[in-house]
Amino acid sequence: MQSQVFRTLVNVLFFSVALSAVAGAKAPKLLGAYFKLDEPVEGNIVSVKQPEGIKAYLDKVNEAAKADPKWFVEYSEKATPNVPLPFHEKLGLTKKEYDEYRALWKKREFVSLQKVGIRLEKDGDEFMIRVTGKGAKISLLRFNPEKGTFRSPNGPMERLDDIDTDPESILGGWKGQEWRYLEESSLGLTKENFAVGKTDDGKTGMMIYRLQDVSSTGRMLYDQSAVIRFALPGKGK
Repeated sequence: MQSQVFRTLVNVLFFSVALSAVAGAKAPKLLGAYFKLDEPVEGNIVSVKQPEGIKAYLDKVNEAAKADPKWFVEYSEKATPNVPLPFHEKLGLTKKEYDEYRALWKKREFVSLQKVGIRLEKDGDEFMIRVTGKGAKISLLRFNPEKGTFRSPNGPMERLDDIDTDPESILGGWKGQEWRYLEESSLGLTKENFAVGKTDDGKTGMMIYRLQDVSSTGRMLYDQSAVIRFALPGKGK
């Protein structure tokens, strides 16, 4: 059951709902897999909490990486991104320690940092995913249902390859779509990514947003990101 606080938040932030409900408007096919038009849902901005005791194993791997950084970089580049490296004796762990580390890795869990409201709305010929709180920058994106692409205030966002992550990746197994705005100039680089999808069990929606500005010297000027888990239509909280 939704809390009174959340219902009040939704009522305050989403009171102007009639526009997208007129003329039989429907959610575009792609976004309709994750949202119902004008139906507010509760989401959570989350982080991943590592299991207690895993740091001791990671410290050993870090020490091994410092001992032979060239090998470690080459070995890491050949592995699947965001998934624990395959066992190798040069990782600084015995096979027994490595198995213990992998067992702990499977116990990682999501921790809620902030509750947010989410709602798919129609905006003229386009659609927007309104998000409250620290995910509010997602609300600035506009989805063109004919092109299947988003645009941000920075400019058009290119559709990237679909997401299909390994169950052992940091966020677990999930599938979805991703778009990116990228601009490079003599002043530096601006990169904006947005992805939406759902977990492999089909029970939870996922949104990931990140905006970065990097100077021409490689210094990070701005870096904001949010990982949001939310209830899918008909799945409850």
